Amino acid sequence: MPGTGAAGAGTVEDGTPAAPCRPGPLWSLGLFRSELGITFRRWRTLVLLAVLAGIPLLVGIAVRIETGDGGAVGDGGGEGPAFIGQITNNGLFLVFTALAATLPFFLPMAVGVVAGDSVAGEAGAGTLRYLLVAPAGRTRLLLAKFTAVLVFCLAATLTVALSALAVGALLFPLGDVTLLSGTAVPFTEGLLRALAIAVAVAASLAGLAALGLFVSTLTNSGVAAMATTVGLLIAVQIVDAIPQLDMVHPYLFPHHWMSFADLLRDPVYWDDLLDNLGLQGLYVAVFGSAAWARFANRDITV
Repeated sequence: MPGTGAAGAGTVEDGTPAAPCRPGPLWSLGLFRSELGITFRRWRTLVLLAVLAGIPLLVGIAVRIETGDGGAVGDGGGEGPAFIGQITNNGLFLVFTALAATLPFFLPMAVGVVAGDSVAGEAGAGTLRYLLVAPAGRTRLLLAKFTAVLVFCLAATLTVALSALAVGALLFPLGDVTLLSGTAVPFTEGLLRALAIAVAVAASLAGLAALGLFVSTLTNSGVAAMATTVGLLIAVQIVDAIPQLDMVHPYLFPHHWMSFADLLRDPVYWDDLLDNLGLQGLYVAVFGSAAWARFANRDITV
């Protein structure tokens, strides 16, 4: 038929053969923008971000109520959730506390839902095959979807951090930041360290994002993919909490998640931070390759 040919060569109106469609570059900004729009226009995504934004508010109000009569909260040790003991002195510590509180479950659960639904949700809705009719290619489509999930990791982390910063500024004083090593730094440097911590937390979720993407290529059910990804997250965290299995702990993607606290030391302790980034990169390489191998050879029938 004149003027047709979605994947191959067709003819133009004067009867001359049309040029065959050639594969485009591996990266397509238009395809990436489309995936971002699909990801962030979903009501489920907006609800997840709203819930994440509400957690710092709840923590801040709880600390404010508990310390309203001059009482103390937390032990002030400085590791993980113990940041909560510093909130009343400096509202910026609510950022660190909120990230430490949401990282074990809420943030990764949100990422698991988005990553698990990325391919399986399209397949279940019947839209995946229409995406593949266009000359985008499966590799480019999968790369765009994974990049969109990584952007969600950063957006979710920044949502928690910005919400915590706003609540901390409203409910508590702001000022110089005393680091875990006892060094006092200006508030502006504290803000920069908070931004670095947010980026480090987002990077910590990259391995889970790759795992969720792989799971999403295995099924046509978005619900099943999301449940499986979150279930694997819980199972791995349980294994990481069992002392008798300490020999496998360094290879589990959540093991170094709390290493972001080392960015609040002077000098910064880089060992655990680099171990975490290296481990996340390994998970991205392994499960990203597995997702590509599965998706490239998958028979899309729905």
